[in-house]
Amino acid sequence: MEKKYVLGEVSVKEHSKPLISVVLGTYNRLAFLRLTVESIRHELAGIPSEIIVVDGGSRDGTVKWLLKQKDIITIVQHNHGSWKEKEVERRSWGYFMNLGFKCAQGTYVCMFNDDCLVVPGALKNGCDLFRREEAAGKKVGAVAFYCRDLPEQRTYSVTKTAGTVDINNGLFLRKALEEIGYIDEEAFMFYYADRDVVLRLREKGYCTIDSPDSYIEHYFHAALEVRASNQRTAQEDWESFVSRWGDVISLNKKGGFDCCIEREHVDAYATADKFKPLHARNIRYAMRKALRSCFEKLYGSAVIRKISDWSPSLKSLRRRISNKMVQ
Repeated sequence: MEKKYVLGEVSVKEHSKPLISVVLGTYNRLAFLRLTVESIRHELAGIPSEIIVVDGGSRDGTVKWLLKQKDIITIVQHNHGSWKEKEVERRSWGYFMNLGFKCAQGTYVCMFNDDCLVVPGALKNGCDLFRREEAAGKKVGAVAFYCRDLPEQRTYSVTKTAGTVDINNGLFLRKALEEIGYIDEEAFMFYYADRDVVLRLREKGYCTIDSPDSYIEHYFHAALEVRASNQRTAQEDWESFVSRWGDVISLNKKGGFDCCIEREHVDAYATADKFKPLHARNIRYAMRKALRSCFEKLYGSAVIRKISDWSPSLKSLRRRISNKMVQ
């Protein structure tokens, strides 16, 4: 008997290959990755799918954890540290995502981040919309999900560049990605590569649309150190973007965005609450780091470094510094 999977209004016949491939990159964010994978698994239950994680050489136990997850295709490509007394060559975000995209077998490829959570229904509703638009004869290359940055933002949004909906988290038609040669991994180190993709899709006659019933929660402060590292190439990436698309983007607006489309949404599942324990942990870490910085300025970094068994406790730190100064 033929088995079917129901996505909203669309029934999908069972076949040997997945309908949806979820691709995400990760680096040293195991606690967030666990939550992300859990939300993806829950969303894709009963749907032919695959999860592909590209790891940049994590050292926090991520690789060990991934290798135990038998439903995850794991790709490890070291992007940090040294090898044989030489620094490992840093590769771009696009290079890592392309490893996953080229491995994917799904009709649709979901580009996702390891610090995001799926609000239930997002992938299913996006896929349903994708298939309805295709059935209506529309040449759709990608579907964008609405996203908000926690804890700062209250509303969800998508942006537009040169009249084209940007895709930060969303679904791509795999054959469309193949047609444009995937992400440009040479021109952009980190920023603007995703917006470059949708503009190149447009050149091939594809449109990108937003899914009004697809929402994503993004925790903005998951890895500030990594974000700071990425910021170092932001200007070069912007110059590459302007060099290619300066004649069509809005140069008089920050980031070249045309506009930001915002939507209100009440999540009955309170998905964002899953980030609260990690948010509290990050606050404690930031406070300890700030305290240490303050004491280094007061007493000198040499004093702090000599306390080999330094404790993050403020009371303990004060006591040990006092004892050291008395000596």
